[in-house]
Amino acid sequence: MFSLKSLTKTYIHRNENIHAINHISLEIQGGSFIAITGGSGSGKTTLLLTLGGLIRPTSGLVKYKGLDIYGLPPEKIADYRNNTVGFVLQTFNLIPYLSALENVIVPLLILKKSNIDKRKRASTLLKKLGLSSRQDFLPRELSLGQQQRVAIARALANDPEVILADEPTGNLDPVLKIEILDILHDLNKQENRTLILVTHDPDSARRADRVLNLSNGEII
Repeated sequence: MFSLKSLTKTYIHRNENIHAINHISLEIQGGSFIAITGGSGSGKTTLLLTLGGLIRPTSGLVKYKGLDIYGLPPEKIADYRNNTVGFVLQTFNLIPYLSALENVIVPLLILKKSNIDKRKRASTLLKKLGLSSRQDFLPRELSLGQQQRVAIARALANDPEVILADEPTGNLDPVLKIEILDILHDLNKQENRTLILVTHDPDSARRADRVLNLSNGEII
């Protein structure tokens, strides 16, 4: 599904080149569960967001099903993000003045697919994640675990082939962490969605089919 060739992202800080990711070459099979681990500043999130079409590399290639993502014009990269990838983040990033249902509808509005019953799809996803009775609640009225489930429903709104999760359990207690990991694991195994998880937690990484350990922007 993904093919990375000598992928590098370099930032300039105080006239010094900082290699956030450094000549990474990698193949990721469709339907797999990949965990990316490493210390703070090792390049985990940069690699994840580069796969998601959000950070343009300094050099190298990111191919998705043979298509050079960053060789596309900006509007086509946006199409790739909107139609192929679902993002699940540590901070949830729910819109505070919208209900759970409305938060899940937002990506569907961006897609502008008139043939989709947006409210029905959002409601179905929330029901799937055990939130039928919380659809009209604002984020502040939900527990942390419920907020993350809303964020997962929102990530699924565009029916993505790939889920990119950046420390999705980082703000959760051990019980809620297991709950969210179980949901992501089921999305991978039962629905064959490719799952790429950035985590510093060994228990979370052990769930994966394959673990990539990064240090100083390189796979070690």
